[in-house]
Amino acid sequence: MSFGGHHTRKRFGQHWLTDGSVLERIVAAAELQPGERVLEVGPGRGALTERLLATSLAELHAIELDRDLVAGLRHQFSDDERFQLLEGDVLRLDLPPADKVVANIPYNITGPLLERLVGRLDRPLASPYRRLVLLVQQEVGERIRAVAGSSAFSALSVRLQLLARCRSVCAVPPRCFQPPPRVMSEVIVLDPLPPSEQLDPEQAGRLEGLLKRCFSARRKMLRNSLAGLWPEEELSERAQRAGVSLQQRPQELSPQRWVELTRQLYLSSQNPRECTSAIPDPTAHG
Repeated sequence: MSFGGHHTRKRFGQHWLTDGSVLERIVAAAELQPGERVLEVGPGRGALTERLLATSLAELHAIELDRDLVAGLRHQFSDDERFQLLEGDVLRLDLPPADKVVANIPYNITGPLLERLVGRLDRPLASPYRRLVLLVQQEVGERIRAVAGSSAFSALSVRLQLLARCRSVCAVPPRCFQPPPRVMSEVIVLDPLPPSEQLDPEQAGRLEGLLKRCFSARRKMLRNSLAGLWPEEELSERAQRAGVSLQQRPQELSPQRWVELTRQLYLSSQNPRECTSAIPDPTAHG
């Protein structure tokens, strides 16, 4: 059986990456080591699958939603015992154990899939993957790795940079796909932080609340977004100890500054000046 009779399905967001040089860059970015297990999301017609199986990985678990592609994939790779295929929705299936993830993310499920694969600030993965190599819409890639003060910087930037070290591999224009999408794409690498470098759940939950409150009105100064949480004078003092001006807007604060602001805002009122030292920047290694 082949894929000759298969037609792309818009509802699945199917765009086949056909550019060989980009496929090779994805595999190279994964830096696969002998014995590693890999999870591939959305293998499609197997162009990237074939290249992954050409490495020394120990197991390749692929998840495909389109049942018409599943039969072709099983036929194409049935001779390689390292290849295991799961049919279903990656957002609902129990994910098999893996060391690294390679995914051509359907753009319509980018948010929930990132949460599934990377975790949340207040609910990080207990055993994070060593690396994720993801093909995403370029706009999303720019937001993930944006620096404070740039127009692309958002709550997503803060969340992902506090969960992983993020970098770009290459831009991928529409001509590299069949059929071509209407947007630019990008290959990015996420190296999740180990549990020892993640925020504790209580602090992460408080930070998440502040991000939602402030970025829902990103044009407002922090003075207005945070008004009412504390008396104005106390709010100003706590922000100052965090190195933050209440005249700043949320996109002007780096991820580590957001963490320090959260710490200062939630210090006990009875001990307003304890724990004022700055925390290490978890994105400084990237």
